This record gives sequence, structure tokens and C-alpha cells, in this order.
Amino acid sequence: MSNSTTVQSVDRAIAILEILAREGSTRVTDLAVELDVHKSTAFRLLAALEQGGLVEQSGDRGRYRLGFGVVRLAGAATAQLDLSRESREVCLRLAETVGETVNIAVPQDGDAVNISQVRGPAAISGHNWVGQRTPSHATSSGKVLLAFGALRLTGELERYTPRTLTSPAELGLEEIRERGWAATVEELEVGLNAVAAPVRGADGSVVAAVSASGPSYRLTPERLPEVAVLLVEGAKEISQRIGYYR
Repeated sequence: MSNSTTVQSVDRAIAILEILAREGSTRVTDLAVELDVHKSTAFRLLAALEQGGLVEQSGDRGRYRLGFGVVRLAGAATAQLDLSRESREVCLRLAETVGETVNIAVPQDGDAVNISQVRGPAAISGHNWVGQRTPSHATSSGKVLLAFGALRLTGELERYTPRTLTSPAELGLEEIRERGWAATVEELEVGLNAVAAPVRGADGSVVAAVSASGPSYRLTPERLPEVAVLLVEGAKEISQRIGYYR
């Protein structure tokens, strides 16, 4: 299948979801007419969406409606929006207190993905990490998510700098769980250090990590533990804001 054909199929699948959201339910024939495609094409697209749980057949034979998979995706998106919004005030305060850039990262497909960032007040405060996927074994947020079971290691661990830890045993995940925070010292980028703490959801599971990162000459290894104390407290407050109570 060519790239243009794939893109066309994706566009048509999105159009189907939009039609079902508007109409509530509809028949394959009506979808084919609205999409200006053959009935077999509409049926094939519906079958793919149905397999993913995004559409389902309604009780009225031959009609389709949105499936509960859409609710699941919407819930995940809403949770991330809530997390980003509810953590903002805490991250602003942490960035000011610590003097470094503060990020919120969540687990996604084996990596840590940054969904929110507050830059520190220093002139040199790093680049924009929002939306970026970062390797779990080479970042403080990723290590936290690994240690508390939100992520799992898969495959060979890539080396990014001479300091990158490429053996699972070297990561010290048990120690991270015991002390409640993780750090990286020039493991993703030379000259960049970071420290992170876990954020818990309403059910007590770790759903995100809050981190502070900065240049190694400023966020020195000796300073990481004192910054970690602030992050742990900030993480607890964010956890409470999104519904976690002991």
C-alpha cells in the first residue's frame, strides 16, 4: 500500500468517526455515499475501526455507532489535560524555587513523553521538551516510571553518551523505589543533569513524573538530593490535586 493510499484511508477513517459522532449511528450504504466510496471500501474501514473498538454495530442490524474505544481514548486525553492543568501551579513554583526547567512526563509506548514544561528563571534553561519522547533508561522521569511499574524495559538499551547506563541492573530501580526519586547525570546529553519524582493517580499507581533539569555546572550531582526533596513534595501535591489521597 502506497503512502498516499494509507493517508487516504486514514482520512476516510477519521471522516467515519466524525460522521458517527454527528449522526449517532448509520448504515454502511449511507457511509459509502457520504464518503463517495464503494460499499466494500466503507465496510473494510468499519471493520478495521471495529477491531480497534472505535466503532461497534448497534442493536439495529446493519447500523454502526461509536464504540467504547473512543471513550477510552477520550478519557486518556482528558486525564493528560487534567494532569497538565492541575500541575501547572506546582511546576511554576518549583521552577522558581529550584531555578531550573520543570517538566511533567507520562508513559507512552515504552518511552517517557513530556506533556508540560515550565522554564526556569536562568538565562540558560534548556530547550523545549514538550511533546518529545525520551528514552526511559536515560532520563530521570523515565527511570521513575520504570521503577514504579508505569513503564517496562524492552530490547537493547541504547547508549547516548559515555555515561548512559545500558544494563538494567545498573539503573538501580529498587533503590529508586526506596528513596522515592531518580536522577541522571549526563546520561541523555553531555552537560545535562536531571532529577525526578513520581506522581500518583487516584488509584495510587504512578501515572507521571515531575522532573527538574539543567546544565551540569549548575544542577550538580551534589545538588540533586536537595532538589529531589522539593520535587518529592511537589509530586505529592500534584498527586493530591488529581485525586490521590493516602
